Amino acid sequence: MPVRAAGPDDFDAILRMNQESVHFLSPMDRDRLTALHQMAAYHGVIDAGDGRACAFLLAMREGCDYDSANYQWFAARYARFLYIDRVVIAGDQQGRGLGRQLYADLLSFARANGVESVACEFDTDPPNEPSRRFHMSHGFCEVGTHRVGASHKQVAMQMLRLGPSGSGPALT
Repeated sequence: MPVRAAGPDDFDAILRMNQESVHFLSPMDRDRLTALHQMAAYHGVIDAGDGRACAFLLAMREGCDYDSANYQWFAARYARFLYIDRVVIAGDQQGRGLGRQLYADLLSFARANGVESVACEFDTDPPNEPSRRFHMSHGFCEVGTHRVGASHKQVAMQMLRLGPSGSGPALT
């Protein structure tokens, strides 16, 4: 199941998947999804083989007019980055490596576009242990924490540094 660019025909499936995982994500309606899609540097989906998107990843570059508190946290601290806003796998497709496939495609996109830092976050209060393990396995490192939203949930701000021109892992 290859990754392909998301389009408006995928929006119903994307909205359903987002709703399934809304306890980890911010809510999203069609107008919000349309706006995020238009500002996204990367919006990929994996098709279940029947034309229906069963996984998606949405990411923004620095400098876009995105009102996410988490995106703005990175924008205040980093001049250049690619921010993973959300990655969602349909419940009936989880555990099949689709998240890894989306991340491999995103990192290929980052390298091809000279991106040196990929940013994301995951919940620590309440904890999202599968996301923590997933991101650690990809080499993401915590660069801070942030409390967000009316619920005051806490997130771990993560960064994956790629080498110069996005060629590979940076040596430290």
